[in-house]
Amino acid sequence: MSKTDPGAKRPETLGGYIVHNLPFPNQLTDETLASLREMAPIQIEQPYSVTYLHSYAQDSPFFAGLTNKVLLGCREPESGYTYATPRGHDMHSGAETDWVVLPNEGTVHAFTVCHFGSEEFLPECPFVLALVEFEGADTLFLTRLVGVDPDEAALDWIGMKVKAKYLRNAKLKPTDVYFVPAE
Repeated sequence: MSKTDPGAKRPETLGGYIVHNLPFPNQLTDETLASLREMAPIQIEQPYSVTYLHSYAQDSPFFAGLTNKVLLGCREPESGYTYATPRGHDMHSGAETDWVVLPNEGTVHAFTVCHFGSEEFLPECPFVLALVEFEGADTLFLTRLVGVDPDEAALDWIGMKVKAKYLRNAKLKPTDVYFVPAE
């Protein structure tokens, strides 16, 4: 192809596309043109890739802590109100919070057995989600409770002492920490 010849034919390629449903009549008549209304949609199959950049922004210290087997919460400096989950600003005053280390042990405040879950948890169904209470924290921490049988759930789990465990190879997700019975 010549760059100077505007009439030169450009090379064509489907570029890896797979085309589905491309029937078209060989001869165009009034009847075949009318039948185009019933034509199935053309579908093009092609590779598609996206690089997704996610920022934890103000919660970054929480995930860095999990990677280093440290559970961080947030405290409002004036009132001392302590959140067991990351929170950049106090919900009442709007003041910026400070990071604090939470204990690696707590108590089951409430729990539920999940028989369905997101894609990541489907292989683990059924699993136990628990709200863990920490000494010195005013809110609860939602986490998985591992090492108990979901089919044997019992009310005596409420008040059970639990301790944090961390994934050896952090994925920088809230699931990098989970809890097991302390005994």
